[in-house]
Amino acid sequence: MRSMVDDARIPKPGFWSNWSSWEEADAQNSLGHDPLFVFPKDKLVEEGSNVTICYVSRIHQDNISCYLEGVQIYGERLDRSVSAFELKNVSFIRKKGTNVFCKVDQGGALGGIVLFVSKVLEEPKDFSCETQDLKTLTCTWDPGSDTGLSKQPSQSYTLFESFSGKKTLCKHRNWCNWQVAQDSQETYNFTLVAENYLRKRSVSILFNLTQRVHPMTPYNLFPKNVRATNATMTWKVHSIGNNSTLLCRLELLAEGKVIQQHNVSIKVNGEYLLSELEPDTEYVARVRCAYTNHFWKWSELISQKFNTAEAAPSEAPDVWRNMKMVSGHPTVSLFWKPLSKVHANGKILFYNVIVENLDKPSRLEVLSIPAPARSTELTLDQCSYQIHVTAHNNVGPSPASVIVISGDPGNEEVESGRVNGTEDGFSVSWKPQSGDATGYVVEWCDGPQDLPCVLQWKNLGPNTTSTVISSGAFRPGVRYNFRIYEISAKRMAHLLEKKAGYLEELAPSDNPQVVMSNLTSHSFTLSWKDYSTESQPGFIQGYHVYLKPKAGEQCPPAFEKTVLPEDSVCCKHTIDNPEQKTFVVENLQPESIYEFFVTPYTSVGEGPLDAFTKITTPDEYSHILIRIILPMIFCVLIVMIICYLKRQWLKEKCYPDIPDPYKSSVLSLIKSKENPHLTIMNVNDCVPDAIEVINKPEGSKIQFLGTRKSLTETEFTKPACIYLLPTEKNYSGPGPCICFENFTYNQAASDFASCGHFPVTPQAPPHQLGPLTSPENLLKALEQNYMNSLGEIPAGEANLNYVSQLASPTSGDKDSLPTNPPEPALCSEYKMQMAIPLGLASAPPSENSSLSSATLLGQGEHYR
Repeated sequence: MRSMVDDARIPKPGFWSNWSSWEEADAQNSLGHDPLFVFPKDKLVEEGSNVTICYVSRIHQDNISCYLEGVQIYGERLDRSVSAFELKNVSFIRKKGTNVFCKVDQGGALGGIVLFVSKVLEEPKDFSCETQDLKTLTCTWDPGSDTGLSKQPSQSYTLFESFSGKKTLCKHRNWCNWQVAQDSQETYNFTLVAENYLRKRSVSILFNLTQRVHPMTPYNLFPKNVRATNATMTWKVHSIGNNSTLLCRLELLAEGKVIQQHNVSIKVNGEYLLSELEPDTEYVARVRCAYTNHFWKWSELISQKFNTAEAAPSEAPDVWRNMKMVSGHPTVSLFWKPLSKVHANGKILFYNVIVENLDKPSRLEVLSIPAPARSTELTLDQCSYQIHVTAHNNVGPSPASVIVISGDPGNEEVESGRVNGTEDGFSVSWKPQSGDATGYVVEWCDGPQDLPCVLQWKNLGPNTTSTVISSGAFRPGVRYNFRIYEISAKRMAHLLEKKAGYLEELAPSDNPQVVMSNLTSHSFTLSWKDYSTESQPGFIQGYHVYLKPKAGEQCPPAFEKTVLPEDSVCCKHTIDNPEQKTFVVENLQPESIYEFFVTPYTSVGEGPLDAFTKITTPDEYSHILIRIILPMIFCVLIVMIICYLKRQWLKEKCYPDIPDPYKSSVLSLIKSKENPHLTIMNVNDCVPDAIEVINKPEGSKIQFLGTRKSLTETEFTKPACIYLLPTEKNYSGPGPCICFENFTYNQAASDFASCGHFPVTPQAPPHQLGPLTSPENLLKALEQNYMNSLGEIPAGEANLNYVSQLASPTSGDKDSLPTNPPEPALCSEYKMQMAIPLGLASAPPSENSSLSSATLLGQGEHYR
């Protein structure tokens, strides 16, 4: 062992002593009673050092393992009981040390040590000394890493001054105070020594005391006499030496930025007037000072906030209007932007709106609108108005913003142009129309067209013909409309131009609803007139009409083949006029199936691919048949309606009802003056006799009800007439006869009907008429005559003869017949009710046929 002196006061190099004598040690005996011994114990080394660790085992075993912080390490075996391990470049792990242990693998003995690794002691950095009052020096430095461990304390620092030979042990790791000597020493040479158990580090500095003056922080910084545009700042400083002068810097900050900077030389008290301030604005004033004789460092800053007083607003509000007609009256929506903080000069409390009628200057209307409202509505008449808008705070009003509303807005419709959008916004330009413009206004809505308009505008000077409109609300695929107004010298706004554009165009979002019409065998018409192009996310440049014909069919003219995204082939026609919303697909094949689809396109692309609509063309001649059949059906319907409405008239003309004898005009012919109430069909006044003739195709039969006899023959040749004669036993009249015929059934037959007469003389008594009038004789005559007539009528053409009852020719009751026989008279002739074929009605009756069928019935007898 040998040693050497290591002291900062002793100059280098030092000298080593001589070696001591050798001492021997027995390792086995030093183990004590432990079966395993690891050393060195509590070793202290610096980080990055190399360390050798050994273990000695009392038992000779080969299964001993050693670990460093749980990681097995391998070393060199020196003999059966001793092994050595070399650890290179050890690192600092923790202040409590690094664990190293060895153990027998199968749960045997365990031994270990704690290795203390210290961080390397660094040389102090940024060593400096300064004074604040020329009485005390303060030295500071950067100590670097702390080398303290549980085995050793942190490094210590000692300050040594070589000129005076004094030193002091520093109580802090990074600073130390040194009292200035009273002998006016100005130059100092300090050495700072850092040391721990392993090594020492030192650093030196040489300086003049008056050149290391760092004044203390000023104090009592306050504003006074604060007005709208100026304020006075005051502060104090600590004195240095014998009333030394300090240079102080006063800085004024607004919104975190220095806007004013002033230097002031003072000894104790400082004061400065700050001007050109903004009303109602928050400011920060701060002050720092330095030694005037030799600048070393600024003192620490001291700061103070203050607010200037309010002032009347310095600028007129930015005002704009929007006009519309409501219930025939012009309504003006008035908008204004809030004043900026720089121009408001205080909190805006309300806005005054003065409406002056220019046609009637005596009429003024004043509206006071509380802040923060930014709009109002005015209902005006057809007069011209001048509107003044002012903003008011606690101090007073702002300058007025004037806008004039014309009573005759005129026709302000102008053509709309397009404007392209960029990343910066919309670049809008226009052409001036008059030379007396005082400015321009660009108006637009921030939101899409389907949302309520958030009106925005931008005021520009008279020499401006273009501007860039930017807004954070602009979105791609939204159409924005801009309107440029020119403001005249009379403060009236006239619409100059319209612009429309997209910040970024997109493909159409939807397709039109297409209506198919005018379908023929060779063409059909497509229309989509309700499709709105302005609501699309881009300018519609035209339309694509897709057509799918049947397989193998060529595309019609004006179509070209194309391939759809799903790899299907179809025909395509391009319409390059966005205003054309109808298209006729022509040159098609009859009775063919086609599919069509219409989509718009923009500069970016076309609309989404939707489903196709299927149609079938009709037959080539079907439309011709429709043109013929439909008018026929219409005519038939008209005829049916007319017939239905005139059904009563048709019935009367074509198939009238059988006349009612009671309603017949015959009654008027037979009425008697003696008995005006006599009716023709009164049973009491008629002979109750009847005869019924029935003809059938296989034969005809005449049944005389009075005698119940029938005559049957195969044919009739002539119509049968039935004569009814009076049969009263006491009757002595001239023997009249009455014949009935009904024109309802056959007019032709009635024209040729005749009455047969039985000549009866008035002198002949009733019994003399017996041979003629007896029923038996008459039936025989009738039967013979009737049978002869039947032979002349073909089968199937027989008719029914209807015989009416007979009324008395005298129109008197049978109970009061005249006692005196009347004069001979002609027969009262009535039309016979009969129905005969037209063919038989043409032949006039002969003399024989006039009495071909007659029956004389007795009084009081009725045959049915």
